[in-house]
Amino acid sequence: MTRRSSAATTLFILWSLAVPGVMQARAQTPPAAAPEPETGGQPPQTTATTTAPRASDDDAMLDPIEPDFSIVNLPTTLRLPRNGGDFHLTHRFNENLRNDSFSTAASNLFGLDTGANIGLEFRWGVLRHLEAIVTRTSIGQDIQFSAKYDAIHQSAGRPVSLSGIVSIEGDNNFQQHYSPGVGLVVSRKIANAVALYAVPFWVHNTTAEGALEKENTGYIGLGARVRVLATVYLTGEVSPRLGGFVIRDPLYGFGIEKRVGAHVFALTFTNSPGTTYRQIAQGGNPGNLNLGFNLTRKFF
Repeated sequence: MTRRSSAATTLFILWSLAVPGVMQARAQTPPAAAPEPETGGQPPQTTATTTAPRASDDDAMLDPIEPDFSIVNLPTTLRLPRNGGDFHLTHRFNENLRNDSFSTAASNLFGLDTGANIGLEFRWGVLRHLEAIVTRTSIGQDIQFSAKYDAIHQSAGRPVSLSGIVSIEGDNNFQQHYSPGVGLVVSRKIANAVALYAVPFWVHNTTAEGALEKENTGYIGLGARVRVLATVYLTGEVSPRLGGFVIRDPLYGFGIEKRVGAHVFALTFTNSPGTTYRQIAQGGNPGNLNLGFNLTRKFF
């Protein structure tokens, strides 16, 4: 990536931080005189008559401890309402912060001048509790198609939330190196303060393109989100492999996250630029620490 694209990235970050502030007054902030339940995207509309509060199982209602569809890379059990949308952008800058001195890293804006691996994702609620997702990353021009079904939602009678995921991805704009996968997301939320996640996943064909044998990898992602302020969170995850084809270190990531209206911005640190299920299965780079960010915008 050139310095021009890095400058564009910086402008985009500034734009993403400015726009949520403008929209804060019209998204997810209930009126003081008549408070109403918050939604995950656009604010509830006020009318002259009093409306009944939303049901607790409304997919569009804001979940204050689960504001996004991912932790850092791993998926969450956040639900998407029918006909709702979500756009997700990831950047993983190339500077290895563990190799360079602080002055060298600072002179490169901690990676912003060194190019980045970029991921674009859009998801759509095709049916209640069913999402269709397409993701493209600049790593190998990988395109991933996936579907997520949110089968169980945590409630007084259900101690956890449970979602199922199926996926398939291919390099060179989905023309080669196909890797199907299947997995689960199990979450447990505690007092709107902590969310814990377990993500067991199996991915086929995790060896390099052109390998004589196609091998598989199983891993279990473990993650957490801690709410430290009303709209500020700390996140962390690691994905140790359980068996099969295993190379490099387990992929890990951590970050700090801010929700403003329908936007969520996260400053992240990871040991790999990978974000798809196969890229997670292939592990992280030993001795690496890369700055990055996630930016999400909900459309519901």
